[in-house]
Amino acid sequence: MFLSTTLKDHKNPTENSGGLFGCAQRPQLSKSLGEGPKEVFPGAWATDLYLPMLKGKRVGLVVNQTSTIGKTHLIDSLVSSGVKVVKIFAPEHGLRGNADAGADIADSIDAKTGIKIVSLYGNKKTPSHEDLFDLDVVIFDIQDVGVRFYTYINTLQYLMQALATSKIPLIVLDRPNPNGHYIDGPVLDFKYRSFVGLDPIPVVYGMTIGEFAQMINGEGWLLDSCYLTVIPCKGYDHNTMYELPVKPSPNLPNLRSILLYPGLCFFEGTNVSIGRGTDKQFQIAGCPEYGDHKYSFTPKASPGATNPPLKDKKCYGVDLSKANVDSLFALRHMDLSVLLSFFHKMDTTGFFNASWFDKLAGGPEFREAIQAGMNEEQIRESWKDGLAIFNERRKRYLLYRDF
Repeated sequence: MFLSTTLKDHKNPTENSGGLFGCAQRPQLSKSLGEGPKEVFPGAWATDLYLPMLKGKRVGLVVNQTSTIGKTHLIDSLVSSGVKVVKIFAPEHGLRGNADAGADIADSIDAKTGIKIVSLYGNKKTPSHEDLFDLDVVIFDIQDVGVRFYTYINTLQYLMQALATSKIPLIVLDRPNPNGHYIDGPVLDFKYRSFVGLDPIPVVYGMTIGEFAQMINGEGWLLDSCYLTVIPCKGYDHNTMYELPVKPSPNLPNLRSILLYPGLCFFEGTNVSIGRGTDKQFQIAGCPEYGDHKYSFTPKASPGATNPPLKDKKCYGVDLSKANVDSLFALRHMDLSVLLSFFHKMDTTGFFNASWFDKLAGGPEFREAIQAGMNEEQIRESWKDGLAIFNERRKRYLLYRDF
């Protein structure tokens, strides 16, 4: 059974006489193609909808550094309003969002509040029965970037399964998807499921985290349905260009990197660096063997990238850090040109780490198409039918005007 509620009729938070938790906050200004600036309020701002649901309850939070109302962290907001926050669950990169990609996160205590932090990216990725037994409700509030191999949606799905089994309700505070204005890429083959891809969705799936939570429930991807409530965004639709106020992870420093991420991340399955260990993460690409030496960089150990690929090696390649953000947004598909160009300009022996590339792609077909010499148009044509089928399923769960 599909158990889901969406609460939509909330006030504009800036209209509340006392502001949020007694302090005024300013919304993020965004824009849509062909429109001027507009105010966008993530679901967390709609306190009038979800605070009554927390009264007298023992609350768990799945949060990180993006879980804010204006400049105030959700933890601090809830605690100051008298909500009984019992436990915090931390995803990849940890509660403060400064751990390396893939680095195990240990359980700990939040220094400010004394609340226990349980890691969902270390020894386990699913909350245990012991983790949940003293909770009445869990809130999930994490900024996603709308790409299948970005692991927060998989943390969400594992959480939903655990909560369904324990019969504990989940409240998702929705946030805009900066890549929510298109769908693209190969649809994952179930044989290639991993923590960088659990479900038969394309690389870019065009849904907010709240919409996707509804899809997880509605498509039967759980053993039992999770009792789900989504608190939606206000002022957002699937044509909105939303610049995140907080970095979603250490190596996505700005909107340009987030828009380039879907296409450039495939380099993680090759012998090419995409700038981890520099200040242009996911905005450059290079390796020592690249023939054109006009642009170079050297990855170094740095916060969030303590052991980056090709560390301390001079890499030659391309610099996309000046790419126009409006143009990238208007593209409405992954840019495959850089990946294909590198493949054709280099000795392709050893170019792919096939196992990891295929996990990112959700199957071997994308890699095999590149190796067979297919051009971008032919590769995109091979995705067309899968994307059309997915899009029809996707539309059942949308909360906002579509692109």
